[in-house]
Amino acid sequence: MTPSELISAAALDERDALASFRDRFTPAEDGLVYLDGNSLGRLPAATPERMATVVGEWGERLIRGWDEGWMELPLTVGDRLGGELLGAGAGQVAVADSTTVCLYKLAAAALDARPERTEIVTDRDNFPTDRYVLEGLAQSRGLTVRWIEAAPDAGPRPADVAAVVGPKTALVALSHVAYRSAFLLDMAAITAVAHEAGALALWDLSHSAGVAPVELDASGADLATGCTYKYLNGGPGAPAFLYVRAEHQPALRQPIWGWLGRRDPFLMAPGYEPAVGIASFLSGTPPVLALNAVAAGIDLVCEAGIAALRAKSVALGEFVIARHDEWLAPRGVVLGSPRISAERGGHVALVHSQAAELCRALAARGVITDYRPPDIIRVGLAPLTTSFAEVERGLAVLRGLL
Repeated sequence: MTPSELISAAALDERDALASFRDRFTPAEDGLVYLDGNSLGRLPAATPERMATVVGEWGERLIRGWDEGWMELPLTVGDRLGGELLGAGAGQVAVADSTTVCLYKLAAAALDARPERTEIVTDRDNFPTDRYVLEGLAQSRGLTVRWIEAAPDAGPRPADVAAVVGPKTALVALSHVAYRSAFLLDMAAITAVAHEAGALALWDLSHSAGVAPVELDASGADLATGCTYKYLNGGPGAPAFLYVRAEHQPALRQPIWGWLGRRDPFLMAPGYEPAVGIASFLSGTPPVLALNAVAAGIDLVCEAGIAALRAKSVALGEFVIARHDEWLAPRGVVLGSPRISAERGGHVALVHSQAAELCRALAARGVITDYRPPDIIRVGLAPLTTSFAEVERGLAVLRGLL
């Protein structure tokens, strides 16, 4: 038995070292059970005030604000995110563009660095935008996508990757946490497999940043990207981040040449000369308002610390699995995530043939979950804002529906 089977939700909440953080977020309507923080994090209470401050700077300082800290935000916010939550040394992370655009930039740069190679490796269950970007690049360049077929309740393991890479592989692109099953991939081992084949490794951290330990430098990862509106609470459509390992920055060239990626953007000179370092992966003008919202969310996550967040995430996952076994499995629900905590990210997948109808019925009763076709109810567990009692209430409603 796990501890969650023996201890009540109330007792677990009483022991929760992160419980006080719930009061630092804007509450939703009374009674709402929000189990979708892995798609859109709650609004930090400090964010509106921080946004108001920036709006005030806009009104008072006008264009002078660019010289008073605005222009550096993609790199200063990126350094804090990288250093405290992604295991990345300074000068390797920038916050800019959407996840899709960042992914395109990084994948295109990686393929250009391996011009003699003709294959991209990813898995069938990778997030749609990842698959679409890679397929689009393959189609435009006459390359082949090699697909990994992984178990639906898990994800690619090192042996699965080793079975498809080879001398033609230019890039291995995977998600650190599978968006369906929450399977937590072995970044270091898979990156080593890619490197042994002579390929570069690109990681999507959208479902791990802020909830699971990430060690980009130590794992040997070459490139990474991820969103900031899930566990980082940056707000809907918040800009994403990208990571380029320092040793690759002098050689890799991203394809969207914008004025802020130039060596001296205010020179307004003809021709493009890339900036030195991670700044060369920037393109357009920084979204100052959005970057400040991201910074407010990152502040809370950094204050809590990734070790405490991971411990709470694991406990929440074990609690869901215990209630699944007791309440839901006898009613036809199948666990769609790994039981082993070391192999599971921040959400739990519950599989049922009527998942879509159940998610709609849950929402009508004030329980917000996530449906993923064809048969997954995704229970999102945001350590800073999700209580054990909230999870229990939501699962009790699901049990009643079943």
